[in-house]
Amino acid sequence: MPIAPTLSDRLAALGVRVPDLLMPASGINLEAWSVVACDQFTSQPDYWDHVERIVGGRPSTLRLVLPEAHLERRDRDQRVSAINASMNDYLARGVVEPREATMVLVRRVDSHGHTRWGLLAALDLEMYDWRPGSRTPIRATEGTIESRIPPRVQVRRNAPLEVSHITVLVSDPAHSLIEPLAASVAGREMLYDTELMLGGGRVTGWAIDRPDDFEAVAGALEQLAAFDPHDPLLFAIGDGNHGFATAKEWWDELKGTLSESERAAHPARFALVEIENIHDPGLRFEPIHRVLFGLARADFDAEIARHCADADVEEVERPEVAGLADDQTSGQRFGLADADGATIYTLTDPEGPIAVATVQRAIDALVAAEMCEVDYIHGGDVAAELASEPGNVAVFLPEFDKIALFDAIRTEGVLPRKTFSLGDAADKRYYLEGRLLR
Repeated sequence: MPIAPTLSDRLAALGVRVPDLLMPASGINLEAWSVVACDQFTSQPDYWDHVERIVGGRPSTLRLVLPEAHLERRDRDQRVSAINASMNDYLARGVVEPREATMVLVRRVDSHGHTRWGLLAALDLEMYDWRPGSRTPIRATEGTIESRIPPRVQVRRNAPLEVSHITVLVSDPAHSLIEPLAASVAGREMLYDTELMLGGGRVTGWAIDRPDDFEAVAGALEQLAAFDPHDPLLFAIGDGNHGFATAKEWWDELKGTLSESERAAHPARFALVEIENIHDPGLRFEPIHRVLFGLARADFDAEIARHCADADVEEVERPEVAGLADDQTSGQRFGLADADGATIYTLTDPEGPIAVATVQRAIDALVAAEMCEVDYIHGGDVAAELASEPGNVAVFLPEFDKIALFDAIRTEGVLPRKTFSLGDAADKRYYLEGRLLR
């Protein structure tokens, strides 16, 4: 059913568009179709090899994305070409089917049994700026690594469609946006319901396509947008900062070739996201740990000493380095483990406002000096496993208080990159729905 122009205008003023979706056709095996976000398991190629074996020759979003574990492979250009070819093939063969003017109410049960809810929609890239100090309604939450954008733009530039793992947060303590929809799932059309591969839990989606639903969404968002008249922050990117920045980069490149009327409604102006409420009790913020490859422990100690007045180091059992609190009253704390053991550091007079900021400055200096390589790891167990290998040093960061996020973005701008994760790696958003870009 077409959306009334006045309602479309209200949503547009908030940066929201009701998307025309592409859904996997009836009969598609959804467990093989849905794969986890491409920026997960980057130091575990065995995971992606396992996904490859599960998918086999069946239709899958694995054929539509470039896992970051493969970014440094010599055949990247061929992989990008294969992705674009698969997109065109899936469209031609009807592997994906159109569904007009539909949002999706998403229920995710994660690998730990926690349930969270989300609302799939499209957001206007003209209302987003990832740069620090931005005052746009849609903002990045962490520093953007510009070098990670070009390979993703390479995929998007010739892509006829997008699939998305981007999660965007709203701060809705009154639970006025998503939760009323979740309370009324009975009688709604179920679009999908599937287990997710390799311990990813389960995901279910219902169609949100009634005019009264869109009216309710617009009204709730208008109330949230009015929270601070002096600061228009409404949406904060929770997961997929670089994916959203990629969509923006490509749109900025493309829009110069379009007329004003074409720019107003071009599909590439928008990006598909899942909106989640930061106050949802099922939404967990986890720290993102760092693993430094090819580094001696003594070199890390020497560098971290340059970023604080003093560092107290306590030897502990390995399990104690994860799950730390960043207690500012007693100093910033983080854990470290390598093949020889584990320690907890407490920093006095550190350079950064939180532990992850101070640690990241030290890591950036080590990487710039070509003393090591770094990867960002979701899950303390994975970081601990990598730390047990000689030549690796794992840094375990403390948890970040999710309720403080919006205030931190308003006052500090973007946080240090990889400050937090929405759950463990297996709990990220899995690709499922898509949308035409042309």
